[in-house]
Amino acid sequence: MADTVEKKKNVVSFLMQNNMLVTSDLLGKMDDPQFLDRLYDMSTNRDAGELRRVLNPSHEIQEAPPVIIARDYDGTVKKATLDSFVAYFKIRYKILSKMLSERQELSNAQSINRILGKEGRERTAIIGFVFDKQDTKNGNLMVTIEDSTGQIKVIFSKSKEQIFKRAKDLMFDEVVGIIGQASDNVMFGADIIIPDIPITHELKKSPVEEYAVVLSDIHVGSNNFLADEFNKCIRWLRGETGTEKQRAIAQKVRYVFIVGDMVDGVGIYPSQEKELTLPDINAQYNEFTRHIKDIPKNIRIIICPGNHDAVRMAEPQPKIPKDYLGDVYDMPNVTMISNPSSVIIGRTSTFPGFEVLMYHGYSYDYYGDRVESIRESGDASQRIGFVMRYLLQRRHLAPSYDSTQFIVDSEKDALVIDSVPDFFFSGHIHKSSWLNYRGVTLISGSCFQARTKFQEKVGHNPDPCRVPVVNLQTRDITVLNFSKVEAQ
Repeated sequence: MADTVEKKKNVVSFLMQNNMLVTSDLLGKMDDPQFLDRLYDMSTNRDAGELRRVLNPSHEIQEAPPVIIARDYDGTVKKATLDSFVAYFKIRYKILSKMLSERQELSNAQSINRILGKEGRERTAIIGFVFDKQDTKNGNLMVTIEDSTGQIKVIFSKSKEQIFKRAKDLMFDEVVGIIGQASDNVMFGADIIIPDIPITHELKKSPVEEYAVVLSDIHVGSNNFLADEFNKCIRWLRGETGTEKQRAIAQKVRYVFIVGDMVDGVGIYPSQEKELTLPDINAQYNEFTRHIKDIPKNIRIIICPGNHDAVRMAEPQPKIPKDYLGDVYDMPNVTMISNPSSVIIGRTSTFPGFEVLMYHGYSYDYYGDRVESIRESGDASQRIGFVMRYLLQRRHLAPSYDSTQFIVDSEKDALVIDSVPDFFFSGHIHKSSWLNYRGVTLISGSCFQARTKFQEKVGHNPDPCRVPVVNLQTRDITVLNFSKVEAQ
């Protein structure tokens, strides 16, 4: 039978493994043989949840892990002018063309004005914006590419099936490289180069077993808000519900990402007031605050807004104002950021951490409907993973001018993905999805809102209450269905 010293060592080791603080006060209480035996039995049975309930809350780790904000937009909105539009697109071109020019295939790319008028089908390469795209009479595709020096039409032959399909997926205003033969003010396209993620990008893994949870589109205030299921999710985070395996995961959750649409909002669409249980925006945020205050304080909560939140529709959206979420701002374990934004989590003296890109996803409907290869892949609500990958490859969250409302900033394009993330978290489509691409894990949260009349009208089939949970040590993803998880 274990002696007192051995029991104390076992209990302390188990507490530390489960992120519970061992204080001098707690060590003093362990001098009580009955109290020590109770803790020892629970640690031997690996029952961290019960230990948390037995111990005074002051013995648990109160500090959430730190987070570094790598990119957050706080620019002021200025009146858009012709000059600011030109400056905005020049900035985008400068960043993306630099990425492309670093590719070996485009190292000798020329400006368009230098190849106009050349004869003899000379092989060449250019970098520019997609200005126009149209089918020719004989079924080929003609794409107009533009740079600061001029425009040129590029013909993609239907007889070259692979490159023809890729050309079909080109969207207006994206920046690409074209390789082909130039003759008489026309190019015949042989290859398309996009900025993309380098194939050398490392798939990083945490040295410790920790988990991140991706939530989005909670829609508090809607008469379709699934309050019971959302409460069940929070109770799981507290270790109070779920299977033994699910509760074991909950004990090691260190991050909760909430990627937009915390509330349903007011005046977002016509006659919305008929579908609200809370018609006041402040009441909606107060109710949201009440829910997330129950998340354990040792979990870092990172929040960005979405199109239903109380910020401007135009992207980038600033963080939600303190006027609506003052109590949340006062929570030491909450980090408020803009949409989009990037944060670094898990950094230590020996591990560089993970860069997480967060974007709610307002532009996704546009690309799901218009990119031919994505449109043919299934219904709208099943395309989100492919859309996320498509935009990641383009290194821009909304390359086409009319795919989202955006702020014309003459100093930066905040929708450019200038740094390669390790994780890309989104929402908006109300359906969970995930995939891995070149060392980047793409995850979309689902929602906690039942299917709305609008979604029925447009054919969206949400998949509510599915919560993706990623193991930062293995990069494996588990999806918990809180419409089915039962309290233990």
